Amino acid sequence: MKKNKLFGKVFGLAVFCFAIIANTGVEAQTSAKDKQEIQAKAGNWVASLNLNDKAKEASVTNIIAAHLEAVRNWNNTHSYTTVPAGINPETGNKLSNLDRQIIVNSAMPDSVHQHLMNGLAKYLSPTQVEAILDKYTVGKVAFTFKGYEAIVPDLTDKEKQVILANLKTAREQAVDYKSMKQISAIFEIYKTKNEQYLNSNGRNWHQLYKDYVNKIKAEKAAKKSK
Repeated sequence: MKKNKLFGKVFGLAVFCFAIIANTGVEAQTSAKDKQEIQAKAGNWVASLNLNDKAKEASVTNIIAAHLEAVRNWNNTHSYTTVPAGINPETGNKLSNLDRQIIVNSAMPDSVHQHLMNGLAKYLSPTQVEAILDKYTVGKVAFTFKGYEAIVPDLTDKEKQVILANLKTAREQAVDYKSMKQISAIFEIYKTKNEQYLNSNGRNWHQLYKDYVNKIKAEKAAKKSK
């Protein structure tokens, strides 16, 4: 009797979980077409490294493709609706659908990330690993860092080191998210950390950013007046 009750509870939970996945409207399995597209993307990224080693290229391509597919499937089978529409306890703001999807995706097993990073480290140099992570995040580290240098032209070496380290942490975390909106949201977390660091280091980020915007506006106005 107890065994039947236990089976009923487990079966009920399985049905509930299946309903959640079904409600996403996306099948858990990757179609043959999507697999080809993922494999092609991974292959193009690896080709840009010019490894000149077919076996190594194939291994790295398969590692990246497996990770891209795992991220895609997790995102597509774990809807934001599984997270209650509550508030962010730090800000009090209502969680957006994007916030809720990021929370869901952050629960993806750590093994998915570790398989990627360990695999890349096995076959690639640290510089090559960074190049692949940049492919995932469309070069956001370099682009964002240039922005800091433009806004705060007298950054010290220490400040540059801290800012760059935060951006690289953002990049590695962001590879586990599917869309550019999600990736950008992860970078926003670390951009906020950078701004808080600058403020705590005697800077006034708000004023620096305001001065930069005014400078750009003045330069545009000067060009139009010519």
